[in-house]
Amino acid sequence: MLTSIYIDGFNFYYGAVKGTPYKWLDFSALCRILLPLHQVKRIYYFTALVDARPSDPDKRMRQETYLRALKTLPNMKIVLGSFLSHVTNMPLANGKGYVDVIKTQEKGSDVNLAAQLLLDGFRNDYECAVVVSNDSDLLRPIQISIHDLGKKVGVLAPIQNKHPSRSLAANATFIKHIRPHAVAASQFSPTLTDKRGTFSKPNGW
Repeated sequence: MLTSIYIDGFNFYYGAVKGTPYKWLDFSALCRILLPLHQVKRIYYFTALVDARPSDPDKRMRQETYLRALKTLPNMKIVLGSFLSHVTNMPLANGKGYVDVIKTQEKGSDVNLAAQLLLDGFRNDYECAVVVSNDSDLLRPIQISIHDLGKKVGVLAPIQNKHPSRSLAANATFIKHIRPHAVAASQFSPTLTDKRGTFSKPNGW
């Protein structure tokens, strides 16, 4: 079955690989394990570029190295959103007063994913779409793709420490959980080569 994959990058990171040594993930390999009967036409990865912080100056560099690794996959397309930061006044944990904090929110990934899912469906680019996310905000575009466009839409749920979204599970054509053993078995080689040369996975990944 001709299939396109739509990955919510941050939802996947926090749900499946944060705090593990398996961040150097090859999504093509993961799809071969979890979707063996599917012919994967294209993989979309939706994310935003993070900023380095004083507490983690290499954060951006690690992400850029991973995006470079993803670009070695011939059917991968990376779609970038953005981060918005603003100062907001928040209460202290002890309830005694308020303090100004910098609040950073990722913008665009879920909207970009939904738009691409629907656009590809209207173009008849896939027989089956697979959404890699546990975000119930994606319910409506999944419903439209199934009921109005006549497509099959599955969900691969990154749920390391929680349950899958009930609304996604109830409406998707199928749902599979992304288990740690599948992630561990789907890692890139520690060293990769592209047109720019040879590079290695970040320390701790």
